[in-house]
Amino acid sequence: MYENWPANLGVVGGAVSAVALCVLLHYEGLLLTSRGLQQMGGPQRVKVLYGIFSMLILHVVEIWVFGITIWLLLRWPECGHIVSGSSGKLDALGLLDSVYLSAITYTTVGFGDVVPVGPIRFLSGMEALTGFVMIGWTASFTYLEMERFWRGR
Repeated sequence: MYENWPANLGVVGGAVSAVALCVLLHYEGLLLTSRGLQQMGGPQRVKVLYGIFSMLILHVVEIWVFGITIWLLLRWPECGHIVSGSSGKLDALGLLDSVYLSAITYTTVGFGDVVPVGPIRFLSGMEALTGFVMIGWTASFTYLEMERFWRGR
């Protein structure tokens, strides 16, 4: 299974690309959100809702980046497959199934109802680490923005 170096390199390349894209998206998303909050007038509640919904949308986009990467890599059978905890190997993993796997991996929930097998596991590990870091980054950003709101009172 792991002797297929082109498949292994494909998974590593896909993982590195997805991580890099997510970090860049997160940085730019935080920057745009911060600028939008600074320019926004109106009640504080609206600003807080804008900031929180912006962060949620950003994380959903990042989950989709990894989901699409998983889905594309699994078109190449040597990259691995997904096993269902209840019924065994899933023959056809749809795009939304891949996004679901991505969401439970990114958030580090990991229900165990779908499990990657083979080289694709590397991508799942990288996604869990990336999701953990991005969620922490978002928490830090949210705290700093809320502190600015509270100081302004």
